[in-house]
Formats: sequence, structure tokens, C-alpha cells
Amino acid sequence: MTAARVEPVRTTALPLPLVRRGKVRDVYAVGGDRLLIVATDRVSAFDVVMNEPIPHKGIVLTQLTAWWLRHLEGAIAHHLLSAEVAEIVAAVPALAGAGFTLAGRAMLVRRTMPFPVECVIRGYITGSAWKEYARAGTLAGEALPKGLRESDRLEPALFSPATKAESGHDENITIERLRGMVGVPLAAQLEGLTRTVYERGRALAASRGIIIADTKLEFGRDSHGEIRLIDEVLTPDSSRFWPADGYAPGRPQPSFDKQPLRDWLDVERRAGRWSGEAPPPPLPPEVVASTSARYLDAYRRITGAELRIPEST
Repeated sequence: MTAARVEPVRTTALPLPLVRRGKVRDVYAVGGDRLLIVATDRVSAFDVVMNEPIPHKGIVLTQLTAWWLRHLEGAIAHHLLSAEVAEIVAAVPALAGAGFTLAGRAMLVRRTMPFPVECVIRGYITGSAWKEYARAGTLAGEALPKGLRESDRLEPALFSPATKAESGHDENITIERLRGMVGVPLAAQLEGLTRTVYERGRALAASRGIIIADTKLEFGRDSHGEIRLIDEVLTPDSSRFWPADGYAPGRPQPSFDKQPLRDWLDVERRAGRWSGEAPPPPLPPEVVASTSARYLDAYRRITGAELRIPEST
């Protein structure tokens, strides 16, 4: 079944205990120390969830995460047990009949206790890091080298943790603050794991003509005490992907993410047609379509294949 035949999913109602419903993902308890994570097609921008889903978005996030985890096997422990709908339904009989909803967008994972930080690593200075640097020459209050331009490469890549925010923006913090939160040994371990994922991902993406400018990762400890990579990995929602052939420092770069949506919302906000808060304005069909196309293009460029959806069960 190709991506063109899949209806978007904005929310799910599965016969399992709901653990939480996030901006994008619905998480269910499965039992036996496992969770089911379903990536819907919900999309948020400026911390507001839009009313219209973005077709194929959740499938791209799930399948791209699974693709990266296959390429990271042996290098890092992770929480994924299966992203194959037939295997998931076989393992969780209560999901019989829900295969169409789950196809391509569900992950059966080991349950972990997540650490209370986003492990952000920046190979280039952009986004919130650039905004702070342009204003004050710092990141999280700490001085960076002088003379950097927007989108300049950072050597070495900068480990830049952030607190997780239930609402609003995450807050960039210093490594010293991270050490105070989780302890010195664990802070060093999280930084090392983050660098391993980023450097391997960056090298592979570069061979596909893609720059991974930055990414944020999450880690958790399982019931046996092992630290595992969790949630999504190197996706357009968690990373900035730039086309290498158009890279030029000193300006913003085009990216394979929800930038068409952000641009349209910016126009609506500047024109006074949207306050910047919920409820969001209705999205025009062309914005929905162009945003979906960005996600599909990111998947295609990185994996070298068109997005395909496993048959539902």
C-alpha cells in the first residue's frame, strides 16, 4: 500500500490504557513493561496544535525512526521492539482489528523512565541558539566564539541540553546545570551517547546530500537499569535537515520540515489574523499539502526509497 492511499489520523482510541496524549503521539500501556507509541498526523507550530492533520506525517516519523535505529544497531541500546504492524498485533491481541489505524505509525517499545532533559546537539548555529548568540554572544548564558555567522558549522558539535517543557518552549541549559540535575557521571554518559548518534547520523545523511544541522534526543533507563535511546530519532520533527548542495552560511537555510506551515502562520500573525495562541486558524489545503510533501521528501532523500506502508492486519 503506497502513501497516497492512507487516510490521515488525528487521534486514536485503542482498547488499551492511555498513558498520555502528547502534541503528536498517543501512548498506551501494553503490560509486561511495554508501551505502544502511535504517531498521529497532528502537527504543532509555535506550541499550538493545528486542527488539520498532515497526511503521512506520523508514518514518516515512525518509519524514519525505525530506519535510523536499524542503522544504529550495535552502537547504542534503544527501546524499539517492533514497528511492524503484524508483529505488534500478534504480540497484543487486544489490537486485532486496529491494524489500519496502526499501520506504519505504531511502535511497540520497552518502557523506560525518561530522564528529564532533551539531549540537544548542534553541528551548526541556527534556531534558538542563533537568536541568543546574535543578541548576546552566548548560548544558555555561556560565551561562544566571536564572529560566528548564522548557519556556521560548529567544530566540535555543541552539546546543548534543554529542559523538557510541558507547555511553551524548552529551555536551553548549561552542562553544569545538567550535572546538577542528573549527576556528573550520567551527564557525561548522556553527552557521549548523544554524540555517537549524531556523528553516525550526520555521516550517513551527508552521503545522501543532507546536512543534519542539529537534533534533539531523549534517553531513559529501563527496568534493568540500562540506558536506552527512546522516542523519535533523527526525524524532521526532532532535527533540522538542510540540502547540502544549497548550504551557504550567513543566512537561514531551506529545510525539510514544517517550514511552509510556520511561514504561513507568521504571515497570519503579522497581519493580525491570528493571536499566536490557541485556537489556531484553519489551514488552507495548499499549506497542508506542501507540509506533507516536505516530510515525504525528507524520508525519500534520507532512506533512498519512497515511503511504503505495511499492510494492515
